[in-house]
Amino acid sequence: MTDARPAPRISFVSLGCPKALVDSERIITQLRAEGYELARKHDGADAVIVNTCGFLDSAKAESLEAIGAALRENGRVIVTGCMGAEPEQIRAAFPQKDFSNLLAITGPQAYESVVAAVHQAVPPAHDPFVDLVPPQGVKLTPRHYAYLKISEGCNHRCTFCIIPKLRGDLVSRPAGDVLREAEKLVKAGVKELLVISQDTSAYGLDLRYADSPWKDRAVRARFFDLAKELGSLGAWVRLHYVYPYPHVDEVIGLMAEGLVLPYLDIPFQHAAPSVLKNMRRPGDQASTLERIRAWRAIAPDLTIRSTFIVGFPGETEAEFEELLDWLREAKLDRVGAFKYEPVAGARANDLGLPPVPDEVKEVRWRRFMETQQAISARILKARVGQRMQVIVDEAGPTLARGRSKADAPEIDGAVHIASRRPLRAGEIVTVKIERADAYDLHGTAV
Repeated sequence: MTDARPAPRISFVSLGCPKALVDSERIITQLRAEGYELARKHDGADAVIVNTCGFLDSAKAESLEAIGAALRENGRVIVTGCMGAEPEQIRAAFPQKDFSNLLAITGPQAYESVVAAVHQAVPPAHDPFVDLVPPQGVKLTPRHYAYLKISEGCNHRCTFCIIPKLRGDLVSRPAGDVLREAEKLVKAGVKELLVISQDTSAYGLDLRYADSPWKDRAVRARFFDLAKELGSLGAWVRLHYVYPYPHVDEVIGLMAEGLVLPYLDIPFQHAAPSVLKNMRRPGDQASTLERIRAWRAIAPDLTIRSTFIVGFPGETEAEFEELLDWLREAKLDRVGAFKYEPVAGARANDLGLPPVPDEVKEVRWRRFMETQQAISARILKARVGQRMQVIVDEAGPTLARGRSKADAPEIDGAVHIASRRPLRAGEIVTVKIERADAYDLHGTAV
């Protein structure tokens, strides 16, 4: 006799970075395997899961707002993610009558605890051995690209960051496990693998670079070895959150060979040695410039994206000017900047450095972005007349939007494509670039 009960429905909110998105995908995959359905709205769902972000105060505020909305619209809420590691902040934000409706609060990566809380709130209605889920799991990204998380946690102790307190030290996945997941994704139609972690180039350090089986051979848990094997799967491989250790130089050769995309996402954070020292970041940016020149000599098409912080406590006008000078010399392709926000629990709060006034931070941020905009415009203008491969993100009958190998989804620029035929999302087409602006390219499919 079959169970006639309707499938329980769960509403899901995923906030924060791509690493948190992967956590959400894992939870949803498990729930779908057990017969749960996803609801589009909180109202009418059997429970709500909110995967929170706790990196900055503004992110915490967004998380609390999402929890509050779930409590108002549903009333049965499970909280997980980075902010879940600090439940006292959540408790302080809501009156007792609302807090009592929080069914569970768990920290990041606590997949089993979240699923157990769902089971307690609303038991599954189906047999998990009968219900079918795609082999690659449930993804929250478009079908043609996926985030591939290779490790959790971080061994660094940057003074502006509390991620190690929330996610712990580095814990790498065995290389074979990563490659099996990547192969399933590619077989399911994924054209682009975005490799992520807190510190991608530290991959395998905690495992002492141990071998693990993959097909007919053993693969070391090492940044270079993993990147090379991923490059053999036939998809674009994009490397994010790469800390510039010396061994990163080895991977540039893989880019020159076409095995992985000529793209490095390196969060430099600043350029003034004194500010970097206060941040507890590497401070020899002159040496970094030399390495960038060497990388570009090996892989001329290399795109470097980075993020920076302006207005860090104690930052002087001279130190900020040093950052702008370094930016002009480095000529990075894609750059973002954040105005420093004090984070509860971060060591930067205890350095005794004078805070930079908000109005000064705003002015410096605008100057930084104007400087980078001019650099970006010159780089993109040089691409006019070139033909490049573009992966289509948004299809249209005559106009489409996509990304070149130099562009990661959601954070970089776009290529706007005119085409005589309809293009499909996920299709990789050759585009002749005809025009450029500060951040985007425009061309025609050929």
